[in-house]
Amino acid sequence: MKFRAQIVTLVCLVAIAGCNGTGDAAAAGKPGGGPGGMGAEPPAPVTITEVVQKAVPVELRAFGTVEPNATVAVKSQVGGVLVGVHFEKGQDVENGDLLFTIDARPARAEKQLTEANLARDRVQYENARKEADRQKELLDQKLVSEEQYEKASSTAEALAAVMRADQAAIKSARLKVDYSTIKSPIDGRTGDLMVDLGNLVKAGDVPLVIINQIRPIRVAFSLPQRALPSVMAQMAEGAPRVDAVIPGAEEAPETGKVVLVDNAVDPTTGTIKLWAEFENASSRLWPGQLVNVVLTLSVQADAITVPSRAVQTGQKGSYVFVVKPDATVEDRVITVERTQGDDVIVAEGLAAGERVVTDGQLRLKPGSKIMDKSAAPSGPPKP
Repeated sequence: MKFRAQIVTLVCLVAIAGCNGTGDAAAAGKPGGGPGGMGAEPPAPVTITEVVQKAVPVELRAFGTVEPNATVAVKSQVGGVLVGVHFEKGQDVENGDLLFTIDARPARAEKQLTEANLARDRVQYENARKEADRQKELLDQKLVSEEQYEKASSTAEALAAVMRADQAAIKSARLKVDYSTIKSPIDGRTGDLMVDLGNLVKAGDVPLVIINQIRPIRVAFSLPQRALPSVMAQMAEGAPRVDAVIPGAEEAPETGKVVLVDNAVDPTTGTIKLWAEFENASSRLWPGQLVNVVLTLSVQADAITVPSRAVQTGQKGSYVFVVKPDATVEDRVITVERTQGDDVIVAEGLAAGERVVTDGQLRLKPGSKIMDKSAAPSGPPKP
């Protein structure tokens, strides 16, 4: 009996201890209770910026290729030995500068021969003309036949034709002499010399040198065909401005203007090709170079803009977290008109002066409390 009483006493003590533990745990789990209790959710640290209304250019962007404004493959118009090269490879030349000299001695000899032929044929023509005049007088006196006169007259006319042929041959020979000196037809920069001094060249054969005109210079680029109406409308008012941005030198673009819109859309790509011309006074643009092209069509005044990092995408489309006066946020659907660099132009949904969240959106939901971490004071470090 004594042993049984001890067991009953032990069971009662365990039950009392269990009741006391449950009560403590419940008390600890209440809000504001013991050490394990949970208080209100802390504000989410975010970065905030203000919606800005400003003038924004309407731009089209594309990739472009620099092309020479003109390219000339200089060839010889006469055959002969190349006896003179009067420029350095890669040199800037002007229209009319002497480039090459071809041995002109054969052309001069041919010119002298044709001049001698003309002198000989002129003497023969003079004699034939005098004979025809004499035959005409005899015919008038009925001393010769009509046939004799016509024969003398035909001989004079034939010799006159020979003289005209001699004169044409002299002009051709003079041209050959002139063609023996080859001059630059444009302002530009020479490339590599393709035929070395002393070689025999043929008329119209391989180019001797290629000259590219790089001042001014052109940039070719393509735009989607949907941009064609806007481009043509601006072309009617004046050539649109174009900036050529050189990779690695984005801070100093070259400025030019559109000079040509192609006369057909490429059906395979659905794009239209354009050319812009640049003065290129510093020779920063070079044929074959790839550049980023920015075509400015107009300037949109009073555009509502936010940084692109503020715009999120959800099931309803684009939205932003707008900061309310009570330091909470609401998610607001917006209509994006277009993107311009790092800015998004908003057509509907925002007004100038409102504040939006630009960083920290992943921790937010509608009604969340926020704290602008860019404005939070940085107190001394805790010990």
